Amino acid sequence: MQQDALVQSPATTQKGDTQPVLRLDNVRKSFGSTQVLRGISFDVKQHEVVALLGPSGSGKSTLMKCVNLLEQVDDGQIWLGSTDITDPRANQDRIRARIGVVFQQFNLFPHMSVLKNVTLAAIKVHHWSKDRAEARALELLDRIGMRAKAKAYPDQLSGGQQQRVAIARALMTDPELLLLDEITSALDPMLVGEVLNMVAELKSQGTTILMATHEMSFAHDAADRVVLMRNGIIAENGTPREVMDESDDPQTREFFAHFRH
Repeated sequence: MQQDALVQSPATTQKGDTQPVLRLDNVRKSFGSTQVLRGISFDVKQHEVVALLGPSGSGKSTLMKCVNLLEQVDDGQIWLGSTDITDPRANQDRIRARIGVVFQQFNLFPHMSVLKNVTLAAIKVHHWSKDRAEARALELLDRIGMRAKAKAYPDQLSGGQQQRVAIARALMTDPELLLLDEITSALDPMLVGEVLNMVAELKSQGTTILMATHEMSFAHDAADRVVLMRNGIIAENGTPREVMDESDDPQTREFFAHFRH
């Protein structure tokens, strides 16, 4: 039944008013003779938080890069709404403008204030006026408890604060989809909770999120669905309870056993 749904055209799906924000259909990617993604298919629905889990080398990072067009797929399709973003004719800049991305490295410009870091792309790429961009940025910084730091520079902030600024920057233009790629990996353990609390708040506000993470307890408590990757395929796709607590697959159970205390 799921396979039938995957071959429906976006137009067909739209008539049922259940069109996903993101749809991956049989996505494949190799580097040389190494197959990294071997036919990945799943959807992310509007307002859904999907946690992408799996051991190192399972293909999570490559998959995230394909969704953000940093890597080109070898086969299969990725749809953002009704746009086939794997079509070579697709306008990559327009597609990237619809996706907010936060990586594990904060990538803030050290010579720019927090406010300038957050507004830069909106002004330079999306041609917003300075007034409009700053008003939106201050609203976002207020939401994440960082408005008082608007004039500060990145080296004056903790890692957790820098990552929150990076998330605010990704949200500037109201993206349809927010990609979070191991956003706590570079943080001191004491600061991880601060950033995850913000992601939980974004979830409560209805943000559509695909996040690759090693934070298993957060994925269990905050995700609507868990996609577990193993050796370039999807090993499990279901609710956190179905995948993390109730799976009968020995490899799945062994993987999650490592994270239990």
